[in-house]
This record gives sequence, structure tokens and C-alpha cells, in this order.
Amino acid sequence: MIPHNKIYKSLERRIKQLERNGLYESLSTPRVNLPFSPFFRNNFGIFTNPIMTTYYATPAAANYYNAPTHSHRQRGIRICDTCGSTEQPTVKPFRLCGGCMTTNYCSPECQKKHWPSHKAICQHTMAQVAATKQQPINADYPDENIAKFLRRFTSQHSTLLGWAGFQALQLKRVPSNVRQSALLIELIPRPSSDSHRQFAIKGTHIVPRTYVTSRDPLVAADIQRREERCRRAGGIGTAVVLIQCGAVSQVMPVEVDAPSKISWDERNDWAEVLAHFVDSGRTDFKPISTSARGVFYG
Repeated sequence: MIPHNKIYKSLERRIKQLERNGLYESLSTPRVNLPFSPFFRNNFGIFTNPIMTTYYATPAAANYYNAPTHSHRQRGIRICDTCGSTEQPTVKPFRLCGGCMTTNYCSPECQKKHWPSHKAICQHTMAQVAATKQQPINADYPDENIAKFLRRFTSQHSTLLGWAGFQALQLKRVPSNVRQSALLIELIPRPSSDSHRQFAIKGTHIVPRTYVTSRDPLVAADIQRREERCRRAGGIGTAVVLIQCGAVSQVMPVEVDAPSKISWDERNDWAEVLAHFVDSGRTDFKPISTSARGVFYG
């Protein structure tokens, strides 16, 4: 038998070799979890992510260890909320709704067609943003423009946030989780002149979906609308990601295709990956995928 100390030293040498080649990732960094009160735990069943160490042969995203040489001022994937087409920024940039600043359209025609169903949630969002500006500056409202910053953060990191929600809810293995649970991402403000570094991750939590939908009937109705549209198109439903800073929150619905159409690899290190890209102010996230043609990023 080989002595345990020799096995350990051999493993240690192999790990160092992988680190030098950029193929090893240690996920022992502990998460910072919020101290939810017993009331919330008992009534909403909130639970936090356990600290774990996982080892992968490949990083979770392209350029994980090395920032890209080009500018990181990119934005996530935009999808027209009317026709479902995906934006090609170099060909034809999509437009944001001038009211809520969260809904995307590929053309004025799609925006006009969608207005009757979008009007209520749009005006509701605008009213919430206006009300936030009237609040005194405190821990719950750290900046009068916090709602604006939060919406911009969600737009910049839409691909990363959607991927994190998909992984956190384990939708590749348990698609039914999309109807039961949601991902809550807690942020803390971080003073910075760089608009990409205005927040840091405070904690991540899996919560019942009712934690989001029971708070606001209009938001719940908008999520249900997307859910029905997604299922008609063959998807499994709408994953809900709630981004929150103090008393201000932003709901991000993610319409999810059938698992057979999603090539993203399952990853247990999603919380560490999320923190890595957010804390470094990078929006170039390209998740690893495995298909019959091989491994690729994007």
C-alpha cells in the first residue's frame, strides 16, 4: 500500500500543476449569508447555501482567471418582450422601455403592440422608483438613485444572473423547481466611480417563489404572463431571480427552455462565480457548455 502522506503529496503536486495551467478551481471560499429572522425562516422556508468545496477540471466561464484585454463595458443578452427575438448589438441594438427601463423591444412596432399589457407594470415600476427618491438616506435606502443603479446592475449582468438562477434552482435535473423556488441575491452598496463596481454580493438564498409573488400582485401577474408564453413555446416556465439592496428590490424573470435544449453544464460553484464576476466589475460572463461537438463557452 502507498502511505497516505505520499498520496497527499502527489495530489498536492497535481493540483499546483493544474493551477498553473488555469484548470483548477478551489471553491472553499465561504459565502456570507444574511441573518434572516426566525419569522422569515418559519413563514417562507428560506435557507442559505452551505459552505462546500468542489473541484472542477475547467473553470465555470471564459476568462475566469484573466480579465479580457478589451473593455469590460458590455451588457447582457437582450430579448424582445413581444416577439422573443434575441438582440444582435452589432446589427440592430434593441431599445429599452423609456418608462420602466427594464423591458426590451426590437422595434417600435413591437413596443406599441406590447403597450396595452405592459402599461400597468410599467407605471407601477415608475411609481416605485419615484417613491424611492423621496426616502431619507439610511441603511434601507443608501442612495436616492439606488433603484436606478439596481436596474442598471440587472441589465449589465443579465446573462450571469440568469445562469445563476438556473444553477441555484437545479433546473437541469429538477425542472419542476421553477414553479416552487426563486433565487434571492442580496447586494450591498460599494462606493465606486466605476458604474460596474457599485455593488458587492452580501448573500444568496433559495426562497419559495411565493416570497416574491405574494408581495406584489402586478409583479406576480407579469411573471405569470411570461410563464404562460414560455410554456406555449415549449419551455419549462419562468425562473424568478430577486435582486435586493436594503429595502429596494428588482425582480428578474428568466424564461427557461426545455432542459434538452440547454447545454449549460451543471455547476455547484454558481455562488462563487457570481461573486467573482460582480466583485471584479466584469460583465463578460460566458458560461461553459458541453454538447456533442465538445466543450465551449458562451
